[in-house]
Amino acid sequence: MSAPAVPLTDAPGSAARTPRAARPAKAAGAKPRVQHKRAILTFVLPFGALFALFYLVPIGYAIYQSLLVIEREGTFGQATQVFGGLTQYILVFQNGPFWASIGRVLAFGAVQVPIMLGLALVFALLLDSPLVRGKKFFRLAFFVPYAVPGVIAAIMWGYLYSPNLSPFSAVTENINFLSADLVLWAIANVVTWVFVGYNMLIIYSALLAIPAELYEAARLDGAGQLRIAWSVKIPLIMPAIILTAIFSIIGTLQLLAEPQVFRSFSSAVTSTFTPNLTVYSTSSIPNFNLAAAFSVVLALATFILSFTFLKFTQRKEAK
Repeated sequence: MSAPAVPLTDAPGSAARTPRAARPAKAAGAKPRVQHKRAILTFVLPFGALFALFYLVPIGYAIYQSLLVIEREGTFGQATQVFGGLTQYILVFQNGPFWASIGRVLAFGAVQVPIMLGLALVFALLLDSPLVRGKKFFRLAFFVPYAVPGVIAAIMWGYLYSPNLSPFSAVTENINFLSADLVLWAIANVVTWVFVGYNMLIIYSALLAIPAELYEAARLDGAGQLRIAWSVKIPLIMPAIILTAIFSIIGTLQLLAEPQVFRSFSSAVTSTFTPNLTVYSTSSIPNFNLAAAFSVVLALATFILSFTFLKFTQRKEAK
């Protein structure tokens, strides 16, 4: 008669021989163990170091400088920097030309950004249309202005606007594009000319990612090219359009190169024509502490405006 079987759990070293089915399962919702931590750090650390060195550190230094003021002992005493609290920010909020420049670029962006993105969308849709020929040529032709540096583009257009230098003197002698009433929109034309191709490529890349099956289904339903563009393409590339709009809002508040060049062509462009030009002029005095306060306030305004626009578009998409 055979001896009764001994349970594996009672035998010595039974833990090593316990069947897998008998082992306790992982608790539900337990976080998975991160593997290859060293490899992850190897790839993340270079970016993190550069991000901190060239982004976070300058921001922190600007905030630090904005909290300092210059004091002198007597009229010709040595200048020393001391902590001044919010003194520089009080001067910023009392500076009328700075806030006038912000209002000017907001009006600039309200007109220029929709026109620029509208043209970029139209050009991208034309390039994506099966009815257009020579797509490679037009794609390059639309993008070429972006390859021109902004300063060079501003100089070129400044000569075209100048009544005495322009080859289109019949137009420039009758319409003064460099006057106080039109110089802002003359600059807007330069910015539009440069950045339409850049935004077009972003939107066109989003169009190329749309599955062709959606177009075939729309054609089977009897939709033409215009209907497909309006009802299929534009809704699907809306995230790309929002992205270009946010980039454009940020770029509008950072307008500097074009107004700086146009100061050589028009007396209507002053040292406080745009917020960034105000910062540049203030730092050239030099008054680095006030310029740093201007920069911090401008950065906060840019963040608030971009964040508000993003939240507004997300709410509209959710409806």
